[in-house]
Amino acid sequence: MPRMLHTGQVIIDLVMAVDKLPEKGGDVLAQSASFEAGGGFNVMAAAQRNGLPVVYLGRHGTGRFGDLARDAMNAEGIRIGIADRAGRDTGLCVAITDASAERSFVSYIGAEGELSTQDLASVPVEAGDYAYVSGYSLLHVGKAQALVDWTLALPSTVKVVFDPGPLVDSPDEPMMQALLSRIDVWTSNAVEARKFTGASDITEALDCLAGHLSAKALIVVRDGPKGCWISQGGECRHVPGFKVDAVDSNGAGDAHAGVFVAGLARGLPAFEAAQRANAAAALAVTRWGPATSPGTAEVDEWIRRSFGA
Repeated sequence: MPRMLHTGQVIIDLVMAVDKLPEKGGDVLAQSASFEAGGGFNVMAAAQRNGLPVVYLGRHGTGRFGDLARDAMNAEGIRIGIADRAGRDTGLCVAITDASAERSFVSYIGAEGELSTQDLASVPVEAGDYAYVSGYSLLHVGKAQALVDWTLALPSTVKVVFDPGPLVDSPDEPMMQALLSRIDVWTSNAVEARKFTGASDITEALDCLAGHLSAKALIVVRDGPKGCWISQGGECRHVPGFKVDAVDSNGAGDAHAGVFVAGLARGLPAFEAAQRANAAAALAVTRWGPATSPGTAEVDEWIRRSFGA
């Protein structure tokens, strides 16, 4: 059975809800605050809840935050591929959501910012697996080169999923250049796609991405409540979203990515997998917290009710 091998970073989110962000030097009171597993955990939880077994191929730390990260992964049934704990603790992200449901982040990288060739080799890959690579990983000098080398050496029977995140903003960096031809599935939001390509709109961004990636690559670009766009082999389609009252957008893109890959792993056509991912993201934004993706049964029910099937 296919698995997701997630090579990104699990960190701990300090999640806070505020009416508005403080001005520089100011202070505001939060309505709520809690520590939650976040980062790459959100994608993994979404995939696992939708029937795709997940292995975390990232580092985890020694200390309070490392314990929280492992507890969260164990609770979801996510396999921790690298058994040994690092000598320092897992990192932390302060995730602040304001009244518009938009979120802002400040992150500190810990043990998850390191990864060796030996770490990656500790879990043998299998035909049909999906190797999930985060753009954040390319920014960490303690793991980037080992991860790129491992990814490029994967057999063609393993599909590489790439999520650029908000900080990878150019195809011209050497490591990004090396990865481009090996990407089988690109998943990002519209802002990230435009920033990466320099395009002025989604249509142009999709065209530019198709030029950078291999001809067989499947491109998914999320467009908020409007849904997403999928493109492959010169064919581009819009997949409509679902209207909901959003309260927190934190983790919605991760829910979309995890459920989309889970759908592909089940053998679903890209359009149907994207439709399920749109439903999962819509449900996720109606809930507070970073890892709020629904499971398979809830996605099924949402789609049934939405389309009267």
